[in-house]
Amino acid sequence: MEIEKKFQKILERFDYINSTLSVEKQSRDTNEIISLNKEFSELLPIVEKIRELKKFKKELKDLDTLIEDEEDKLIKLEAEKEKQDISKKIPSIENEILKLLLPKDNKDQKNVILEIRAGTGGDEASLFGADLVRMYQKYAESKKWNFEIMSLSETGLKGIKEFIGSISGKGVYAKLKFESGVHRVQRVPQTESSGRVHTSAATVAVLPEAEEIDIKIDEKDLRIDVFRSSGPGGQSVNTTDSAVRITHMPTGVVVSQQDEKSQHKNKAKALKILRARLFDRQISLQAKERAEDRKSQVGSGDRSERIRTYNFPQGRVSDHRINLTSHNLEEIMMGNLDELIEPLLTEDETKRLSMIN
Repeated sequence: MEIEKKFQKILERFDYINSTLSVEKQSRDTNEIISLNKEFSELLPIVEKIRELKKFKKELKDLDTLIEDEEDKLIKLEAEKEKQDISKKIPSIENEILKLLLPKDNKDQKNVILEIRAGTGGDEASLFGADLVRMYQKYAESKKWNFEIMSLSETGLKGIKEFIGSISGKGVYAKLKFESGVHRVQRVPQTESSGRVHTSAATVAVLPEAEEIDIKIDEKDLRIDVFRSSGPGGQSVNTTDSAVRITHMPTGVVVSQQDEKSQHKNKAKALKILRARLFDRQISLQAKERAEDRKSQVGSGDRSERIRTYNFPQGRVSDHRINLTSHNLEEIMMGNLDELIEPLLTEDETKRLSMIN
């Protein structure tokens, strides 16, 4: 009955907005009209489904009355058949309404800053980090997203110590938001002569790209240092002080950028990364304050949480949060990530739906 009351309140609110927008608008505040129009558009698909549900429920009542009162057996059989057909449709429509009622994550349509760092495992960890970068790059290409390298610290074996990139396109964060955490690999390293399987790890952080409206950064809170870019081994690769290090004094967050030859471009990139990290920090603090929300999340979002294991000898990938195992390791490493991502999104939706019911 609670959900019925909720549906009724939605219908009443929709009718109120509709009648309010129908009267003379000249006497109304422009911002109020914009706000009401936005709410009207958001409620319309929900209202259409609720009305469809009510129509089917009325038909069920009418059929019950017909079956009870009708003496003709053939008509009764037809009514019973129609009742069964409608009864099958109702749960599906109710589920569609509940999905539409789920709170929208405003971050879902944002672009992301992707950070990948080699963890435990020495050279093998850096090689695995490079594999993860390629995996996400290929996934981005399959989605027609733009994948840009912002900062890259490589090792001599074609591995990476640290990678920072930008992925932009439609609904990027919505797809990648559960990729943050520790990714573990089990395989025989290229440098291992005995054929012994090693376990190494890399950390992945997916940060929603923040705009100035999301995070206000006061210039007086920043310490900006400039220095000469350096390559592997520390040798200078630039004759000018083009590299930039920005320290956000209140939080201690530090971002260095040296990939561009222009100090101005390096500063712009560093600020973009800094803004994303501060935004992510703000989101994490809010999540901790609302501890009950954790129950509705697939993962805690903690960067130290081990979320996935890639086992090369057995050709499988396991996601530890939802006990999912795939035996398509090779395809996944080539960027076919939907096999892992879609079940995570479904699980998250299911958990949030259970909180509405």
